[in-house]
Amino acid sequence: MPPRSTPTARQQRLGHELRKLREQSGMSAQQAAALLGVDRTRIPHIEAGRFGISPERVRTLAFNYGCPDAGLIDLLAAMTQERERGWWEQHRGLLPPALLDIAELEFHASALDTAVTTHIPGLLQTEEHARAVFDTAAPPLPGPDLEARLALRLRRQEVLDGARPVRYEAVIHEAALRMQFGGPAVARAQLEHILDRSERENVEVRVIPFSAGGFPGAGQSFTYVSAPVAQLDTVQLDSSHGSILLDTDLQLRRYRGLLERLRGLALPQPASRDLIRALALEL
Repeated sequence: MPPRSTPTARQQRLGHELRKLREQSGMSAQQAAALLGVDRTRIPHIEAGRFGISPERVRTLAFNYGCPDAGLIDLLAAMTQERERGWWEQHRGLLPPALLDIAELEFHASALDTAVTTHIPGLLQTEEHARAVFDTAAPPLPGPDLEARLALRLRRQEVLDGARPVRYEAVIHEAALRMQFGGPAVARAQLEHILDRSERENVEVRVIPFSAGGFPGAGQSFTYVSAPVAQLDTVQLDSSHGSILLDTDLQLRRYRGLLERLRGLALPQPASRDLIRALALEL
């Protein structure tokens, strides 16, 4: 089987974690290949996500690497499943792979914590608001591309209310709530939608008001994607050049700390809902 030309972020992460375990054990790639009975060049390809690996072989490597974390091993074994099982694969070839990686991350998450300052989180956007946002793209998006992005964004929202609703907390700056994409009527409906969503047990929305003043990370939007095992957590950053995924221990600690600081600046949920309701009444 030829190597994958474009491994997904999840496939790359599996390989990255296997490489970490191997390096921590002090074992060489050649020694790991001997454990599996494969050519020594196979291990670098596996660790780069270019070649798949079976659950049984993941367990074999983890055992010989001396990994003591059974939960981590189970999750790594589960990550070997092929990409065809995800609903987002129907969009492959139509949209940038990074957008599909976000959908896959959210689908497998145990919790999602997002912090935004200038826009409404995608998981809380109405169809009309999302369409208005995509309409502002520069250069303008072709019609089919816009519709494909819109369909993906709306389908992603199923993680909040599907068969396995994920715990979701959004910290939103007041500036984002005052942006009137699509005009006052669309903006009002968007604020009312956020209020409706925030009534769900698994969803919490908190607002950083203008009165909070300056704060760390202002202007930056990110989502902390929690996995069932903390070692597999990921931070997804929004940027003008697309999505960026971070997963080193140092980066994860940094963004966990940043989240805590932002939560400390945000209003409690009842007061946040009151502010959102007041902003909707102004429109």
